[in-house]
Amino acid sequence: MNQRLPVLFVSHGAPTFAIEPHLAGPLLNQLGRELPRPKAVLVLSPHWMTRGVRVATTPAPETIHDFGGFPAELYRIQYPAPGAPEVAARALELLRAAGWDATADGQWGMDHGAWVPVRHLFPQADVPVLQVSMPRDLDPEGAVRLGRALAPLAEEGVLIVGSGSITHNLYEFRQDVGAAGASYAAEFVDWARGAVRKHDQHALVDYLDLAPHARRAHPTPDHYLPLPFALGAADPQGDVTVIDGGMTYGVLAMDAYVFNAKEAAHA
Repeated sequence: MNQRLPVLFVSHGAPTFAIEPHLAGPLLNQLGRELPRPKAVLVLSPHWMTRGVRVATTPAPETIHDFGGFPAELYRIQYPAPGAPEVAARALELLRAAGWDATADGQWGMDHGAWVPVRHLFPQADVPVLQVSMPRDLDPEGAVRLGRALAPLAEEGVLIVGSGSITHNLYEFRQDVGAAGASYAAEFVDWARGAVRKHDQHALVDYLDLAPHARRAHPTPDHYLPLPFALGAADPQGDVTVIDGGMTYGVLAMDAYVFNAKEAAHA
């Protein structure tokens, strides 16, 4: 029987995180070296949104540069990790058994919400990667259920990753508010850390009513939803390690959370 792997939530920040690692990049790289080697990495990213749920079955996923107006260096980066069709088949089985309208997708590659953070975790591109799409009508409660449906994969050697951003106000990012925005973002980050450490599903689902500055931190929910997804996939009895990735551009927090399996919690 495989050792149950942790489940991760990572903040993938701006696409420039690929070439400007700041604090978070080296910390993710260290985490990748410390984790048990996974059979595959399964990523939920807000940059692949579909009607219903799709699972990428691509054996050799393309590196997708789904952004514009950034340095040319970014568009030259390739992350040639193989896909994981067998894991994709198992994910489809689990999703359908849990009542999700899940279909295979043999065309999708890896958007930057997947390859940018996974490239920091596993820079050699030697671990297979696949994605599960985010349904367009997903809400936080549904994200928990989606993660819970896929949770058995963590016991089968798959590293489940919710890739989003713990704060994600693109208007303020583009306006370069700098330190002026740090106060509200830091308050939201502190709240989120407390909620994940307690596995507080109620708080993470009802974040718009319970978290400070929630609507400013997340004008849209897409980059928040990978967090309740990760919570749903995680071992509810395990502890949580917070990786403080710092604050970039004044308002984009780069926290990552490692939802440890119970048996590994005090290793």
